[in-house]
Formats: sequence, structure tokens, C-alpha cells
Amino acid sequence: MTQDIRLAFAHPSERAEAMAGDDLLDRISLRDHVVEAEIGAFQAERGTTQRLRFNVVVEVRPLSAEIDDDVDRILSYDKVTEAIAHELAAERLNLLETLAERVAERILLEPQAQRAFVRVEKLDRGPGALGVEIVRGRGDVHHVQPEDRPHPVIVYLSNAAIAAPALPRWLDRLEAEGAPVLLCVGTPDVAAPQSAVAPAQRRIDLLSIEQNAWVLAGRDPRCVVVATRTELDWSMKHGQIAVWAPSKIVLDAAQGPRTQPKDSPGLAAWFAGEISARELVIIGEAAPATDIPLRVVSVEAGL
Repeated sequence: MTQDIRLAFAHPSERAEAMAGDDLLDRISLRDHVVEAEIGAFQAERGTTQRLRFNVVVEVRPLSAEIDDDVDRILSYDKVTEAIAHELAAERLNLLETLAERVAERILLEPQAQRAFVRVEKLDRGPGALGVEIVRGRGDVHHVQPEDRPHPVIVYLSNAAIAAPALPRWLDRLEAEGAPVLLCVGTPDVAAPQSAVAPAQRRIDLLSIEQNAWVLAGRDPRCVVVATRTELDWSMKHGQIAVWAPSKIVLDAAQGPRTQPKDSPGLAAWFAGEISARELVIIGEAAPATDIPLRVVSVEAGL
């Protein structure tokens, strides 16, 4: 029992050695790598950064030929730190467990990597370090990579477009085109509660957009409201017409939109860039600034 307790708090390199099997593997390690990031599920952790400490061990299959002192032939330490930086930049996360999982999975995409031990600790949330440690093998890699995601058509609907009698016909046409479809809406034509505190007002406005998303979903049963990347990926792969509820993705974005939620076409354009949409269609509103291929139509003209 004493040995088990010691190993539980030992560096992951000792854990890797203790868990070694008959198939001998080499190991590379990263010790005490500290970065600052915004992470956490509590409101007090939003809008501020905290220190995270990473300790990582990667078990790699030995090369069958001589290394010849060639850095290009080995799994570089840079790949480990790049995996950490990439996942921290991808989106704001609530849980250390999620971060550790994604770092491990990204490392295990490297051909030589066989198993990864990842420990992540928060250094500023208490008198000690609070953390998690996970172990993942190559067979555990399930994370969807951005290049594997489909490129949807995003259609922004003004309030007049949501109420238009032609809406079901537009959806028929979008379905017939075969590309994944994601619908975006803005705030409804009713007064939302007001707050003098900007972050609070931002959340109120985002929730107002989500209420309007459910109004749209009520107009046609094919419209499915989605709030997370996972729901969105599933919806696109299974041919659903998704309606974006923006709060979680906007608030969790590592580099969030500069536009405010009340500029909802601009918010839709930001999201189109985030998910690499093939086209942005605006119905019933003015064109936002965007690098995505753009089509603007009136409610009268429709799709």
C-alpha cells in the first residue's frame, strides 16, 4: 500500500516504469512545464488566467534502424509542448480532465507514440496543487480532428425570415443540396432584460439568441438546436439541420468574437470562420465583414 501511495504522487515517468509490460518501449518526458491559461467551471475562473503545470511521459516504439543523431527521426519534445499549446488555444475548457484527454490524444496521433501519461495541475486554486493524471494508449484515440470535420453551409435567418411562410421550402432546398446545414438566428424582436455590467449583458443577449433558436426549432421539426461542438459534429454527420445555440461555444472560445451578440450577423460570420464553413448565406439582414464566401438575399427573394 505504501508503494501504491508513493507512485500515486510520483512523477508520471515512475508510473510509466511501474506499468511497463513485456514489450519494451522507450520513454520521453516533460517535467514541470508551466503555462498560464483560462480554464475552469466556476464563474470566478472566467476572465482570468491561472498557472497550469504539465508533467507528461510518452512511451514510444524504438526505431528499427540507427538514429544517426537525426532529430527528424524521433518524437521531438516540441511535439509534446505543441500538443499542449494547441489544445489550450483551440477552445476554453472547464475541466482539467478534458484538457488532459485532448493533450494525450493529440500526442498519440504521432506514429511512434504508443502510450501517454499526462498530469495537469492547477497551481493557483488552493494552498497546494490540484490536478488529474490520465493514461491513454493508441487504441483510445477518438478525438475528431478539425480536418475530419465537414464544412457546412451556414444560413443566417432574420426574424422576418424565421416567420416567413417560405421557410419550409427553403429547408427543403437546403436538404436537397446535400451539404451539412447550420442555421443561425439573432435576438428576438422583444426587449431583453438590461444590465449595467457588460459581461452580464453579454450572457443575457446570448441567451436571448438561444430563445430565438428554439422559436425557429418550433417552426419545423427538422431543426435541431445544438450547443456544443460534439452535438454539432454529430448533427452534421447524420444529416440533421442544426440551429446554433451560441452561449457555450462563444464563452468557451480561446479567442472569442470581437463583435457583440446584438450584431448577430457578425456573430454568425465569426462562427462560420471558426468551423471553416464553405458558405455563409444571410437572409434578410445586411452583409457582415467576413472572408467566408458570402451570399446575401432578401426575405422576398429567399433561397
